Amino acid sequence: MVIVGGGMAGTRLAQQLVARGAGASAGAVAGPGAGSAAGTGTGTDDTGAGRVAVEVTIIGEEPHPAYNRVLLAEVLAGRYAPEVIALPAPAAGIRRLSGVRVVRIDRPTAEVVCDDGHRVPYDALVLATGSNPVLPPLRGLFEPDGHELPDGVHAFRTMDDCLALGAAVRPGARAVVIGGGLLGVSAARALAQRGAQVVLAQQGEHLMERQLDPGASGVLRRHMAALGVEVHTECRVRGLRTRTGDAVDGGRAVDGGRAVDGGRAVSGGRAVSGGRAVSGVELADGYALEADLVVLACGVRPRVGLAVAAGLEVARGVVIDDELRTSDPRVFAIGDCAEHAGVVYGLAGAAQEQADVLASLLSPTPPLPEPMGLRPLDPHQGSALGPSRGSAPTPRRGSAPNPDQRSAPGPDQGSAPGAERGSAPDPAPGDQVVGNRSAEGAPPSGSWGRNGWAQPGHRAAPGNETPPRDTDTALPDHAARNQWAQPGHRAAPGNETPPRYHGTRTLTRLTLTTAAEGHSAPGPLDLAAFGNPTPAPGDDVIHLTDATRNTYRKVVVRGDRLLGGILLGDLGTVGALARTWESDEPLPATPLLHLLTNDGGS
Repeated sequence: MVIVGGGMAGTRLAQQLVARGAGASAGAVAGPGAGSAAGTGTGTDDTGAGRVAVEVTIIGEEPHPAYNRVLLAEVLAGRYAPEVIALPAPAAGIRRLSGVRVVRIDRPTAEVVCDDGHRVPYDALVLATGSNPVLPPLRGLFEPDGHELPDGVHAFRTMDDCLALGAAVRPGARAVVIGGGLLGVSAARALAQRGAQVVLAQQGEHLMERQLDPGASGVLRRHMAALGVEVHTECRVRGLRTRTGDAVDGGRAVDGGRAVDGGRAVSGGRAVSGGRAVSGVELADGYALEADLVVLACGVRPRVGLAVAAGLEVARGVVIDDELRTSDPRVFAIGDCAEHAGVVYGLAGAAQEQADVLASLLSPTPPLPEPMGLRPLDPHQGSALGPSRGSAPTPRRGSAPNPDQRSAPGPDQGSAPGAERGSAPDPAPGDQVVGNRSAEGAPPSGSWGRNGWAQPGHRAAPGNETPPRDTDTALPDHAARNQWAQPGHRAAPGNETPPRYHGTRTLTRLTLTTAAEGHSAPGPLDLAAFGNPTPAPGDDVIHLTDATRNTYRKVVVRGDRLLGGILLGDLGTVGALARTWESDEPLPATPLLHLLTNDGGS
């Protein structure tokens, strides 16, 4: 198995495969210096006894060890060192190639081609390529036919971005953050903690529009102001002013505001472009903000270039079914690059849940059902007996569409992002984006369930509506909870219920801490949001606000189910509400006001 992408989704999948006994032992896997991927064979444990194994190779473009992207803002704020947010090292037997980029998928030969010339064969291929930051079409962002950002302009998506921005910030530096979503709020807070003079420019009417209503956003805005962040809403950024030496470039047009070639992330978040450096930010009303640093927090887009070039079905993301399978039955996709049932999640919790389901599907015990593409492992060969490498497998959904006819181009095709300045782009018709697309990189945030990630077993509906519950199919008792058997339970032969991914019900969490001391310094602000907090006619709304304690609590109820909720400042009720939301359970038969008491109605 080859996993393209060494981030949270790919690393989680490898960890789950090892936990399920699917990973090969160290003796069966070639070292990182090998010229090609390890061949297939039977792994041996320390006792020398043979066992069935899947040899796993992770190919990651970043040179760093895998890390928790959700906590990057804490590294920028100086709260954590980079090594603190590193994920556990791959288990023995997991081969990891860092600093290597896959440039092509050769489906006829079942190999991936790397930028160093190596060809890595696969029986099963998993795309966990993640997403790229959206670079808005601002005048002065690029020179004509140029692809480099001015000095001082940073994306905020990778560890290199974070380290470059952290090295550039200094006390008193003038920083402008473009984008007031989850990522922009987190970045602005982190820069303020480092002593920068921060202006947050949000094109929308209020902060974190995808999670908060205007009332909750007002509480958040007051907290940001207490941290020293100057917030401007309904504020469109038109362009950047740059200087070369002592000359100031007034922000001339750049090829119609064309985005960086292929929408690629800028390595390090800092580019050297002939000494060109940012000096200010121009607003649509003609006002200009002086700036030493500019942070682009305008959302993300799935990285789908490899999938498009390989002829896989791609819409906004790589299209997958309930088995996380693409239009090629030997190729899977998880995480930010994947689109399931028209939804691109862009959240850490969804990526973790998808990795867990896929690990269950690809684990050699119990064997995979024959119709699902990969056949059970041959105990004498230790490899998955998939289609022959001499020819490409036939996609289940028919031929892949022409990439030029896709409804929403991916970031690797050189098209300009369709975003308004200062905000993430709107999804294409029919696409649904759950939560804030930049949430995975905006910390400490993401979506968590009872066991550290979102509960499986649910599909999100447009606008984060409470999804209809599927009652048409009766499930076995052991599978009724999460649509498949619980860990440790083995169904009778012939009655196994294969795992399926049915979508993720997400809960976004954020804690805005402060490093300041003294009586005037605000304390930390905790935030939790889930579902759709906008009520429809007939819905019940429970709403409590305490201006003296800077708290805001609101839940929307439809019938006996939670539709959505927002909690700021006081999260004493979040535990019970989160459990009810994630499991889609009926509410307790108590007065609705008890939902917002400290026991959460429990």
